[in-house]
Amino acid sequence: MPRRSFLVVTVLTSCFAIVWSAQAIAQVGKGLVDLNSASEKELTALPSMTPVIVKGLLDKRPFATVVDANAYLTSQSLTAAQVAEIYRKAFVHVNLNTASAEEIMLIPGAGKRMVREFAEYRPWKTWAQFDKEIGKYVGQPETDRLKQYVFIPVNLNTATDEDILSIPGAGSRMVREFKEYRPWKTKEQFEKEIGKYVGPSEVARLWRFVAIQ
Repeated sequence: MPRRSFLVVTVLTSCFAIVWSAQAIAQVGKGLVDLNSASEKELTALPSMTPVIVKGLLDKRPFATVVDANAYLTSQSLTAAQVAEIYRKAFVHVNLNTASAEEIMLIPGAGKRMVREFAEYRPWKTWAQFDKEIGKYVGQPETDRLKQYVFIPVNLNTATDEDILSIPGAGSRMVREFKEYRPWKTKEQFEKEIGKYVGPSEVARLWRFVAIQ
């Protein structure tokens, strides 16, 4: 290949990689069962979850925040230790950019230190930023553990398939629909278009994870 052509190809490849990386920056943390989308079987397998508690949880979800889920679980005569054990395996993900102190404090092991640090570095834009800033205080293994509980909203207009699939319960159907209606401009547009395929409560649940930029 002539040197000039080789350089052009190299530059174009590098540009593509940069654009792709810029898009694949906001996702939902992986590793936990999502209390809002988990199956009955998955919920039943969680510690201290009786059939009665599972049925009530299914009836009440989706929970707008983990605070709401916590209110339900603690109303079921579960001890603080039992609820904490559930949260080591399942959670309602917390939006890094808008989460209240109450939400963050429900993340096992987060404490007041992470309430302060999560708020200090807003707006969160990438996982690399999270690794850098939170890693200063707790190291990479603990940073990775905390990452399971949080999310950076996915940009509806640029999200990759991988970004969209990181949203609990989204699946290939939402990959297709999220991309079909671009450009997204308003929440009302989202409610109208996605509401053709799922009910209002599911639209609201999905909306938690996205942003229009």
